[in-house]
Formats: sequence, structure tokens, C-alpha cells
Amino acid sequence: MQLVSENRPQIKRDRLLRLPDVETASGMKKSTIYLLMKRGQFPRCVQVTPRCVAWPESAVLQWVQDRIASVSGVNAQSGGNASVLGVSGGEGAQQ
Repeated sequence: MQLVSENRPQIKRDRLLRLPDVETASGMKKSTIYLLMKRGQFPRCVQVTPRCVAWPESAVLQWVQDRIASVSGVNAQSGGNASVLGVSGGEGAQQ
């Protein structure tokens, strides 16, 4: 016995996140989010209504995963001594 739903194409489920949820997911505040959007370094928002924007959850979560992967890749290449911000110093820093 086949179910009718088995013949339907799978629809990717996604939801829209409002700014407070994007801030929580990314760890950044509004001004940084919009600055990175302007530079093309953060997912663009979607106009939901004339006065409401939101971000696709999948795009924001992928951006977060990409940041984690880029830091992990840098740490693996440098033996774990790379600074995320590119600032060195402090106790145990090599000179």
C-alpha cells in the first residue's frame, strides 16, 4: 500500500528569523549584522511586509557553521595557536 504523500516532492522546510533571533544565533548586534550585510559578508534579509524583515534560518545557521569551520581550519593549519582576531600577545606569546 502506497501513501499519496510518498509521490509528492519533498519541500525543504525553513523558517524566517526576526532580528532578535538572528542576534542570538550569530552573537552579533544589529549594527554589525547590517554592516556585514552591506559588505556582502552576511546573509541578506527578506522583506516580509513593508515594515518587516526577516532572515532565512538556514542561511543564518550556514553562516555560523562557515565561521566555525574557517576558525577550525585556521587553528588546524597553525597547530591551534592562531588568534581569531589576529591579535597576539599576553602570557605565553612567542616573540
